[in-house]
Amino acid sequence: MSQASSKVVLLVEDEPHILCLLSDYLASEGYTVLEASDSAQAFEILATKPQLDLLVTDYRLPGGVSGALIAEPALKLRPELKVIFISGYPIEIQESGSPIARSAPIIAKPFSLDNLHRQIREVLA
Repeated sequence: MSQASSKVVLLVEDEPHILCLLSDYLASEGYTVLEASDSAQAFEILATKPQLDLLVTDYRLPGGVSGALIAEPALKLRPELKVIFISGYPIEIQESGSPIARSAPIIAKPFSLDNLHRQIREVLA
């Protein structure tokens, strides 16, 4: 838990129950979790929070915004930021043509919380 205790995760998910479940789980594992339910909230957090280590974002978000459309400008602002995509449609991410979509891990929904935590530990290592 020592690695997690200093890490800040921005979690972007438009389904309230999934956002709450993932946020509670990651907090219980020692991460500081900032929640966003849409791109506007995500960009506000990206613009105002000085420390962010990881962006975990759903790919399909309201208003036709994709997780890649959040991740790409986020990485321009914060090149050290790590990204993980979660999606019920992982093939869309792979076919999107986004450079970050080709390099960031993709976790297909449904997934286990243990699988998410394992992927987070690997990305932040």
